Amino acid sequence: MSECLFCAIAAGEIPADVVHSDDRTVAFRDINPQAPVHVLVIPREHHDTAGDLASADPSLTAELIGVAASIAQREGVADSGYRIVTNTGADAGQSVRHVHFHLLGGRGLAWPPG
Repeated sequence: MSECLFCAIAAGEIPADVVHSDDRTVAFRDINPQAPVHVLVIPREHHDTAGDLASADPSLTAELIGVAASIAQREGVADSGYRIVTNTGADAGQSVRHVHFHLLGGRGLAWPPG
């Protein structure tokens, strides 16, 4: 998708603070962090929402969560706790129509969110 911000980041066309990259996934620091650790984990392949991705490629969905867990370990938040969040649709706050998982940690996170 030529007009997708995250597709452009995954392709290296737009710079980002990348913390992970492989053939199927990319992870980069959020430009507006909501916690000391705030990383976005995305598939290179474009899917609008988590539901779309889960239907098209369940193994990639699991792979993204595994990447987030690995980054949480490297960032030092795995033991203290972290949150993986995905927003689906405008009412949930999805601002980029390319599925992405927010990895948040490094501070206490309130519940319920939102």
